Amino acid sequence: MSPLVVGLWILNLLFDSVGQLVFKAAAVDPHLGEGWNRWRQMARRPWIWIGFICYVMEFLLWLAFISLVPLSDGVLLGSISIVIVMLLGRVVFGERLTPLRLLGILLVSLGVAIVGLKG
Repeated sequence: MSPLVVGLWILNLLFDSVGQLVFKAAAVDPHLGEGWNRWRQMARRPWIWIGFICYVMEFLLWLAFISLVPLSDGVLLGSISIVIVMLLGRVVFGERLTPLRLLGILLVSLGVAIVGLKG
């Protein structure tokens, strides 16, 4: 892979992962209330807007990335974001990593490594 493709891939993963984390941060506050009021309060939080910005950036980076690699490779390489989000969810929110999830992390990582090594 060219340095441009690797850079786009890494930036895409960064914006996707940060977007997931900040959306979670915006939604987990127990003081948000219920129903429509909850959504209005979330819309006032900066985390939700940071998440939207991250997703717009991720979308643009994804388009650039898949324009340079075969779609099947791009989708497999993009799936590493699942691993990143699970690990960051553990670190930031204390979420559990069960043995089955750890096996999933291993298998996804192995698949991404195989696709990445293909060159």
